[in-house]
Amino acid sequence: MNDFALYFSTGWHHIISISALDHILFVLALSAIYLLRNWKQVLVLVTAFTIGHSLTLALSVYDVVRVSDRWVEFLIPCTIIATAVFNFFVKNFSARSLRLNYFLALFFGLIHGMGFANTIRFMLSKDDKIALPLLSFNLGLEVGQIALVSVILSASFLLVDKLKMQRTWWVTGLSAICLLIASQMAVDRWP
Repeated sequence: MNDFALYFSTGWHHIISISALDHILFVLALSAIYLLRNWKQVLVLVTAFTIGHSLTLALSVYDVVRVSDRWVEFLIPCTIIATAVFNFFVKNFSARSLRLNYFLALFFGLIHGMGFANTIRFMLSKDDKIALPLLSFNLGLEVGQIALVSVILSASFLLVDKLKMQRTWWVTGLSAICLLIASQMAVDRWP
């Protein structure tokens, strides 16, 4: 049970701590186009991200996938930039028109997972059973993402639904913030 708590806590902090700003920005950009009433869609979205993330982690533990850290650290803010830019072009917020987001979340989860691959590789050896550590890590990650999304969707409920801010302003504002910060990260991390 101690291993479960350790890996769950590691997953939680991987998304919630300030050192995880790139993760936070990605979830913010990904969630920006949704409102509280879309919570089920967002739950599926962050789960798709977690699946991609966990797949890369599992493959990296067994050295099936290995990418230069410098490139991965550069690509992570690029995923935020791409998501934010995508948001600028969304005019129809229906579930049908946002289906591409599920693929993006899964694919970009693969890239973000590579960012944590070396850490998890050092925490586990090839001889260790990886099922429980990966499951507990990803549960911590998922719970952290749900907590973060809850804050974002609650803010959208307050500002868009209650205070009647235009939804496009909300989406554009959040996306612009993510785009600016991620652009600086990409410049700083250029390999």
